[in-house]
Amino acid sequence: MAEMNTLHDALVDEIKDLFNAEKQMLKALPKLAKNATNPDLQEALESHLAETQEQVGRLEQIFELLDETARGKHCAGMAGIVEEGNDMLSEEAEDAVKDACIVAAAQRAEHYEIAAYGTCAAWATALGLEEVAQLLETTLEEEKAADEKLSAIAEAGINEAATAGTDSEDEDGEDEEEGEAEAEPAATSSRASASAGRGARSASGSGNGGRSAKSNGRRRAN
Repeated sequence: MAEMNTLHDALVDEIKDLFNAEKQMLKALPKLAKNATNPDLQEALESHLAETQEQVGRLEQIFELLDETARGKHCAGMAGIVEEGNDMLSEEAEDAVKDACIVAAAQRAEHYEIAAYGTCAAWATALGLEEVAQLLETTLEEEKAADEKLSAIAEAGINEAATAGTDSEDEDGEDEEEGEAEAEPAATSSRASASAGRGARSASGSGNGGRSAKSNGRRRAN
């Protein structure tokens, strides 16, 4: 692990981290775009893929300005985000629900990068590295714009479409409950009718028994 005795050392370390993070996104974004079904979402992801390629180029410029070799270090943070996204893509889901999850996965990556680029830009400014800071600020604004675009796409229809399945399930559940509620009184009424029928037959039998007893009494009297 490289020593970080100065803010300059910390900046170089973070730039290496970002370089690797962007390389991971170059592999992750095509997978997300391929699995998206919403056309606007697909277009946004493909557009950001092109931006990410440009962002890698800016980082290479920054390495030159810092007199460093363009080499990244494994970004565990982005690796975790990408792994979660891959796990999500392997799950079975309705198209709209899958699109909503893809938006969430992409935005997790954007938020991570926004935080990292913002920190690096602030450090570069503090160190008086204005050209480096400007390049970082340019990418930072692109990441913010990509995040806002994803939110707009989700709110324009994906989230609403994703709730349709839930609403349908709720309605089916309510219909089943209503059907059970209607069936229960009917069953109760049927049992009551059957019980009343048995009671009537029993009463009728008792009446016949009384008549037979009287008849036998008359025969004995005779």
